[in-house]
Amino acid sequence: MSRQRAHRPEPAGPCPRTSPSQKQDQDQDRLVGRAEAAVRLSGTDPRLALSEARAVLELAPRAEPAGPYGEAASVALRASALAARELGDLELAEERLREAAGAARGHPRRVAQARMSLVTVRAQLGDPEGGLRLAGLAERDLTGTDLARLDVQRSVALMLLGRHAEAARHCDRAISRLDEDPFFQAGALLNRGLAHVYLERYGTAEADLARCARIARRAGLDHLVMLAEGNLPFVAARRGDIAAAFTRYRAAEETLFGFPERLAAMRTDFAEALVAARLPGEARTLLEQAVPELVAAQAHAAIPGARLLLAQTALLSGDARLAGATARTAHAELAAQGRTAWLPLATEVVLRARLAETTGRPQDGLTPPAGGSAPGAPRTPGTRETPSARETPGAEETPSAEGTPGAPETAGARETARAWGTLSAEEPPGTQEEPGSQEAPGDGLIAELVSCADELAACGWHAASSALRLTAAAAAVRLGALGPAREQLRITAATATRPLVRWHAVALRHRLDGDLAQALAAAARGIEAARPGSGADAGDSGDAAPQAGTGRPAGGAAAEDARAPVRDAELRAHAARPAEDLAAFGLRIAIDRARRTGDAWTVLEWSERWRAVVRGAPPFPPPGRAGAGLLVELVRRGDELFAVTADAGGCALRALGSYQAAVEATTRVRYGLRRRVLRDAGHPAGADDEAVALELSALDRRLLSGPGTLASPGSPGRSSPGRGAAGPVTIVPTGALGTLPWPMLPSLRGRPVSVAADAARWFTPAPGPPGGDPLVLSVAGPGLDHAAAEAAMVVATHPRARRIGATRAEVLRALERADVLHVAAHGLFSPRGPMLSHITLDDGPLMAYDLLTARRMPRLVVLSACDAGMAHAPVDGAALGLAGTFLDRGAACVVAGVVPVRDDEAPAVMTLFHRLLAEGRSPAEALAAASAKSAVPGFVCFGDGRLAPG
Repeated sequence: MSRQRAHRPEPAGPCPRTSPSQKQDQDQDRLVGRAEAAVRLSGTDPRLALSEARAVLELAPRAEPAGPYGEAASVALRASALAARELGDLELAEERLREAAGAARGHPRRVAQARMSLVTVRAQLGDPEGGLRLAGLAERDLTGTDLARLDVQRSVALMLLGRHAEAARHCDRAISRLDEDPFFQAGALLNRGLAHVYLERYGTAEADLARCARIARRAGLDHLVMLAEGNLPFVAARRGDIAAAFTRYRAAEETLFGFPERLAAMRTDFAEALVAARLPGEARTLLEQAVPELVAAQAHAAIPGARLLLAQTALLSGDARLAGATARTAHAELAAQGRTAWLPLATEVVLRARLAETTGRPQDGLTPPAGGSAPGAPRTPGTRETPSARETPGAEETPSAEGTPGAPETAGARETARAWGTLSAEEPPGTQEEPGSQEAPGDGLIAELVSCADELAACGWHAASSALRLTAAAAAVRLGALGPAREQLRITAATATRPLVRWHAVALRHRLDGDLAQALAAAARGIEAARPGSGADAGDSGDAAPQAGTGRPAGGAAAEDARAPVRDAELRAHAARPAEDLAAFGLRIAIDRARRTGDAWTVLEWSERWRAVVRGAPPFPPPGRAGAGLLVELVRRGDELFAVTADAGGCALRALGSYQAAVEATTRVRYGLRRRVLRDAGHPAGADDEAVALELSALDRRLLSGPGTLASPGSPGRSSPGRGAAGPVTIVPTGALGTLPWPMLPSLRGRPVSVAADAARWFTPAPGPPGGDPLVLSVAGPGLDHAAAEAAMVVATHPRARRIGATRAEVLRALERADVLHVAAHGLFSPRGPMLSHITLDDGPLMAYDLLTARRMPRLVVLSACDAGMAHAPVDGAALGLAGTFLDRGAACVVAGVVPVRDDEAPAVMTLFHRLLAEGRSPAEALAAASAKSAVPGFVCFGDGRLAPG
């Protein structure tokens, strides 16, 4: 963990000499004073402090520790140790502090001060309990402000142990006694603020950080000011306020400019919070900047944690090879620094990367590894925690080892799952009917997984241990080793501290027994246990939202219904993420069951449950009635792709073949459209058109017309009675198929098509028009020859419309007033960090995360920009990027392109679209007709295209 997050105070004011010797003279006084000045320098200029300490040691021989120069030598050694720690050499710091204690014989207060400094060093080296024991020894010989300083040091070890309330109490006691020591007082406020973050007291935390900054600024402690302000993005992200987190990150970047090590540390901490908020792409972007900066700055203490977090984000992104290599490097660095408590976490990443490469699971991040993100504890005391042996007993009904509700068990409030949930044991292992259906991991890898799970438990990472046991059990199933698989499931069901994990183990056991109904029931119980406010798992204990890599809670869980008019993107940050994999497991069981029973409705229910859980929303059971038009919801089981179709005629499940093949065809379609639009490489447009048409026809046969997907579920192979060729269709895609320009498929041309992240709106009546004419606002961005004319056309088409300035402030204000907003501007989609997608305006980019600040959204948003609607969801149900962010914030419908659109072509389709919209057609109807007549491809109606805007 980086120094960015917690304050490890050391440099103090001159310490009174405890046992002055009669032989002390002016030279001794001068050397002690010079050594104390080096102590003060160690926090701000460690290299100069080291030089000063060496100079004192050259003048103060250590041959006689109890002699006249023993005190000066002890203080100088302590200064040297503190400088070494700041420079990342923890082992040298420990060695020098022990020498300092030895040199101070006859000076008990100096011995106690050396032990006080050892508290945080031992904690950083993975022994916070040892640090607390040292604090107990030091306390006997300290008085006055030294005792208050010790309380600040002790708070660091306590936070690493997850004992945040105790840490806050020690800081409370210290703060009032440090009025004469602004350095330590500011540090105490910083550490208490971080403790409040983990206790979910975000307002109090921000107040402490603000007060820390004020005191530090008055005292000229600029580095503490930067630490306090640099923690604000972390606090906001932990609270789930992603918009504020990005805003504060930008401010912190300016504050820390010129301090590359601290900037890198801040980026690492913010990246950790982004992983917890299910934004691994954005986190990886920051870490790829931070790690080289930390290496260049020789910040050895911070490098392993940042590198391991980078490995975790790579694994989340499906880059198993990079994840494994990076985690192995981090493992070596941790071992070299003696941080044995975190070695199993690095081993876990290496093993999961090997497993991902062995099984060939889809590399799209849909089923991320259970291990979580990089450990916080290696980076900065006070922000990472090793789960404490002191656990909070929680009386809750949980499944016993036999899979039945058992007696209340002890659940460690701090032993939560890590960033991407507890359970990736099911993708694809553990759910395959045929153990040999995919390449199976070998016996050796399974044994290593079990061994690593044992090591994780021994080091206190109990949640990670239980998750890895599930993975080992699932891998054993694929190998056909059912006995070992059952044994690991038995251990998990008996020992896991989280009800969700235990229910998952029970569901897997029922699956092995062939009892799919009981497996689904157990999975449903587990998901309910993870739901914020259910009382079965998280709630007030702080166990609701897992934090990256630490086995600790991530903060306040949002329990509001995500189907409310404003479906907050922040809900995904602190809701039921640990249940995602369990919901995916239930979906796969439902598919297996439907193959035997034909029960497609249960598949639809579990697909919707999964998508709701991804958003952090309460599971949404579809009502027993169908919505208007035809619903086509795509689901997958491994590489098998299925379509659940539903309408008034019933519900059916249809096999569509290989998911990966469909994704590859989608990529070819998108590439062909880009070539056609951009006219690159001198390639004849006609050849591009023909190639795209062939790919679209093949995809149409695979996904829609071939299997009879668009036929009524109640009448396979025939059109639904009364629907007609132009009937509305709602497509709920899966994975990368969300980037397909669906309206271009031959079976859908001319039909009103809506592409949605879930089927919730399909089940509800179409929204009615607002009273009176809608307020339509248009904006034209820079660099486009036809944007101004297009914006003027929009104003001329609608009776109550006007154009606004192309500035960030104007557009953000327009969001809260307009019924329809039309943006003609360049757009850029960031596939590795969707929240970093943006629209180019006159005064700079309008970022996707800027939209999170809006209190209201227009009902309809039209993005006439390149790739503005392109979305890459890490998991189904959470469409990010510009279109997804507008929808999350409350827009009912977004019309946007999923491929580049030429500046000279966009006005043609947009003119027809707005003309039909003004006549009262729904967005989906207007876009279908306008696209067909103008022959301009690429625009898609996201969300609810049935909307009547005026």
